[in-house]
Amino acid sequence: MQAQELLEKYNAGNCTDAEKAIVETWYLDFQKEGLELSHTQLEGATDRIGERLFLHLEAEPSLVKKTLWPRIAAAAAVLLVTGVALYIFNSNHSSAIPDDLSAQANYGAAKPVLPGGNKATLILADGQKITLDEAGNGKLAEQSGITITKTKDGQLVYTVSAIAAAPGLKTGRNAAKTAMNTISTPKGGQYQINLPDGTKVWLNAASSLRYPTAFAGVDREVNLTGEAYFEVAKSQPAKSFKVSTSAQTVEVLGTHFNINAYADEPGTKTTLLEGAVKVWSKENTAGSLALKPGEQAELTATQLHVNYGKEEEAMAWKKGIFKFKDADLQSVMRSVARWYDLEVTYEGTLPRRQFSGEIHRSSNLSQVLDILSFYKVHFRVDGKQIIVTP
Repeated sequence: MQAQELLEKYNAGNCTDAEKAIVETWYLDFQKEGLELSHTQLEGATDRIGERLFLHLEAEPSLVKKTLWPRIAAAAAVLLVTGVALYIFNSNHSSAIPDDLSAQANYGAAKPVLPGGNKATLILADGQKITLDEAGNGKLAEQSGITITKTKDGQLVYTVSAIAAAPGLKTGRNAAKTAMNTISTPKGGQYQINLPDGTKVWLNAASSLRYPTAFAGVDREVNLTGEAYFEVAKSQPAKSFKVSTSAQTVEVLGTHFNINAYADEPGTKTTLLEGAVKVWSKENTAGSLALKPGEQAELTATQLHVNYGKEEEAMAWKKGIFKFKDADLQSVMRSVARWYDLEVTYEGTLPRRQFSGEIHRSSNLSQVLDILSFYKVHFRVDGKQIIVTP
């Protein structure tokens, strides 16, 4: 096969896995040598591309079997699904994108748009607001024998004093029953909180958790908007732990799970990693489900059903990664917009493609957009807005 024909098949999304591997491995070699290539230069570089691909094909016809797959795995380079490329990009491994791309104008932005970080606001029961990313480490407040501390690694920890925890004592205990705090993250923020019972909660961007300062009732119940990962403590086995969202309630005793309940997503997804949970819809027509590890309950407006094999995708945000599998452009852009604190608008008729791959959330916005624009999608940034065009 001629190199030009192979390139045309690649751009059209018609390559076999082996043919994709040839193009992608060549591309890695091209970058390692410091040569310039961006999505805007691809069409003008046909001669160079064809020559290099021809040499690869002629010199090593068994290239795929001998070397391509190990080299691609080791480099963690390119994933291709239905013709749209996403690079596994790590800010500590900048060779994944040529320097000339990183130095480009930021799609019209006045300055680089940086990724999110540990940002959150704590609203105490008395209305006091504490901006956690600006607050110093150490003790932040005390409520009815509950001490709230910010640790040096950016966690919020609740510690119940011996007096407040002592059985039969009413000092501060009754007040703690009705004291409700709220921690919320903005777009571009995330935060970890350790609840009074020892449960650990990681909040994703644009999320909030409302919880009592002490779990004094029959159940341990919290309210979530947005997305959070829970590691429920088994310190109070007699009290079930419940997470309520606008559409559903999840009940557990001690387990690890993730809930994605953003209002702008088409459904609520609960992904179980360890233990067991029961998910039921607040609309009786959708019923309930008991999940086993590795299962995901997805609740839409009309049904509650189980998905399988979604753990890595659901947990990627907590590991600092955008991970997509057969995701449409709008789903990808919703995740990007939350993390970079932007709004997204669309112009023109966009290609109907599915994206699969990983991008590190430590990347600057311009780097992410360079990756996403590899195939027939273009972006410009105007203030706090991303405009997506064909």
